[in-house]
Amino acid sequence: MAQPKGTVVLAYSGGLDTSCILVWLKEQGYDVIAYLANIGQKEDFEAARKKALALGAKKVYIEDVSREFVEEFIWPAVQANALYEDRYLLGTALARPCIARKLVEITQREGAQYVAHGATGKGNDQVRFELTCYALCPNIKVVAPWRLPEFYQRFPGRRELMDYAKKHGIPVPVTPQTPWSMDENLMHISYEAGILENPKVIDHGRLAGVAATGLRASRVPVKVTNAGDGATRRSALELFVYLNDIAGKHGVGRIDIVENRFVGMKSRGIYETPAGTILYHAHLDIEAFTMDREVRKIKQGLALKFSELVYNGFWHSPECEFLRQCIGRSQEAVVGTVRLSVFKGQVYVLGRESPRSLYNEELVSMNVQGDYEPADATGFININSLRSAGSRRDPSQGGEKAPQ
Repeated sequence: MAQPKGTVVLAYSGGLDTSCILVWLKEQGYDVIAYLANIGQKEDFEAARKKALALGAKKVYIEDVSREFVEEFIWPAVQANALYEDRYLLGTALARPCIARKLVEITQREGAQYVAHGATGKGNDQVRFELTCYALCPNIKVVAPWRLPEFYQRFPGRRELMDYAKKHGIPVPVTPQTPWSMDENLMHISYEAGILENPKVIDHGRLAGVAATGLRASRVPVKVTNAGDGATRRSALELFVYLNDIAGKHGVGRIDIVENRFVGMKSRGIYETPAGTILYHAHLDIEAFTMDREVRKIKQGLALKFSELVYNGFWHSPECEFLRQCIGRSQEAVVGTVRLSVFKGQVYVLGRESPRSLYNEELVSMNVQGDYEPADATGFININSLRSAGSRRDPSQGGEKAPQ
């Protein structure tokens, strides 16, 4: 029997890894408190509670963090138009600091000395969980079994975990015939590992459906209306769930990519981000309609850095907090209505309007001169040509144009 080591709060999912880790931690002498975050995944939470208690957890916390996930994590990403490496909408990267924040809160409430998680030693999630924990509670101690030789040498693969589960009577939904891992939250579903580690393997996933939505965006979305039946959703969580349903039926937001992990390797991931994709396109459109050109250029640079920081796990860093403040300030005039349709996996912007629009229909019209004098464009073009023309002149030729 191992010597008592104190209390550890385990970020628990109920799957193969964390179920085995719960039992293994008890073998090592820890009292285990299991914490399961409801972050929008389809889960039988009461069954998960009973399972954790049956495996020996001293206590089980099931915390609904879905509303704060949308309002405090997803909305800032929507404001930023956040994309990692031009494609990934950061569903998992946004969820981890939200989950870990509550993990720290429970640990402090319980007076526990340790937190533990089931993230692998090769992935990004270990970094995201632990950077949040250390930022919010610098003296906390982390138990990461997949980085401990006594654990990963004992369990070099899924087969060994399955054997351990069978030996200890651990019921798990995963079988050796399920050849990938899946992670689900309100923002997205991700698939990776297993057969998907071969980038040539074709994934045959879900598609189908038809729907139309209208979206109103005021810094963050405040209302979604279905243009077909007039149904309106107003609360942050309600409208996000609704958009997931509408867009998800149609295969909107499904991507298959290879990305660069923070730890230094490339990995393949398949992501389904239906509501996030609709909101990305709607916000991008209304922002272009209402934001000054030069402000938007600066904001795009901030968004690039913000996306990188979020992906790498630095949500609670000083620089990321600073960027969120800057991006939030840029959104004060981003208000209006965007009308969209979704069809066969695509999002189509159909029109937009805003009381803060910078679009001047008379000024841009080809049929009305308005307050614009076309002759002024001659000087504008001449001035802007000076630099390009000057760069192509050869001083040795008396200023003549250099030969091609």
